[in-house]
Amino acid sequence: MPDPREVWLALHGYGQLAARFIRHLAPLADGTRLIVAPEALSRFYLEHPATAGSAHTRVGATWMTREDRVAEIADQVEYLDAVCDTVLAPPGGHRPRLHVIGFSQGVATATRWLANGRTRAAHLVLWSGRIPADLFPMPDDHPLRHLRIDVVTGAHDPLATTDVLDEQRELVQRNGLAVTGHRHAGGHRIDGPTLLQVATAAFDR
Repeated sequence: MPDPREVWLALHGYGQLAARFIRHLAPLADGTRLIVAPEALSRFYLEHPATAGSAHTRVGATWMTREDRVAEIADQVEYLDAVCDTVLAPPGGHRPRLHVIGFSQGVATATRWLANGRTRAAHLVLWSGRIPADLFPMPDDHPLRHLRIDVVTGAHDPLATTDVLDEQRELVQRNGLAVTGHRHAGGHRIDGPTLLQVATAAFDR
């Protein structure tokens, strides 16, 4: 796409691969948006090869584990900044507006990256995941304070329990983040109509 109006950078969840995850972003493809789904740097087998058969064992990717986490976070930040350096380079002088969407584990990755990297987004969508506790408290000049943030959860998402939502709501309110909440009728997944609604509202703001 030579001159997109918007770039949507989408970060997948734990155990997913970017090529499959990006299919869930299809509702955004209206000819004016460039959709980019970087893949996490660590791949692994989702089942043990000895039990599933090596030729048929599914592969997934993860953004990080607890092992050497500080270095892994630094690698993520550098990697995603480099991706944006490429996709946001304006060929005709027009720099498209950047929207970032994190799904599940991708929520923690997106927020840590935008908090610590050099890339500046206009809009952040946090879908079925939590802002990591290590980002709080946030000073007045914290990059996330200057973003439009949409938080999306599913009514039947087993990871979005009442306790989890209450904890996140309290942290968000205490740190003064500007958040709009959305809820769809499904579970732990991207819901197409809700995604399109969030995207349309973001452009109109």
